[in-house]
Amino acid sequence: MNRQRSVRLSTRALELFLVRVRRELGLKQAQVTVCLVSDAEIAGMNQSFRKKHGPTDVLSFPAVKLRKPRRSRWLPVSFTTVSVDREVSLGDIAIAPAVAKRNAKNYGRTLPAELKILILHGVLHLLGFDHEADGGEMDRIEKRLRRRLGLA
Repeated sequence: MNRQRSVRLSTRALELFLVRVRRELGLKQAQVTVCLVSDAEIAGMNQSFRKKHGPTDVLSFPAVKLRKPRRSRWLPVSFTTVSVDREVSLGDIAIAPAVAKRNAKNYGRTLPAELKILILHGVLHLLGFDHEADGGEMDRIEKRLRRRLGLA
């Protein structure tokens, strides 16, 4: 879903990338909504939900509690997620393309690559990972997945 107008981009490539991420993580039919929003909109969300001032690049809003242990070739045995044998929504991801564009320039990446990295990062948050509190576990998994998905 694209609710911003400041950055022109193709959403089709991002949709296809999200399908690939779901497949790589073994999420089968699990649904994830990605919404591209303005800096002002994500700044409002950042203030409301994280009590942080200003825009950020990505925010994740999980819709389900993680319950059932699940083994994955990319994730540790202790990883837990929902059973996704049926269609279930894992949650929503909000991305600010204008912030992503600035970050891409700073990191020496293209905007499409930066947006894909943010989608991957957001999905990992929906699955319960928290890079601020997990001792580097999410960062290690994200780096492995980036290499696998050609985003290293």
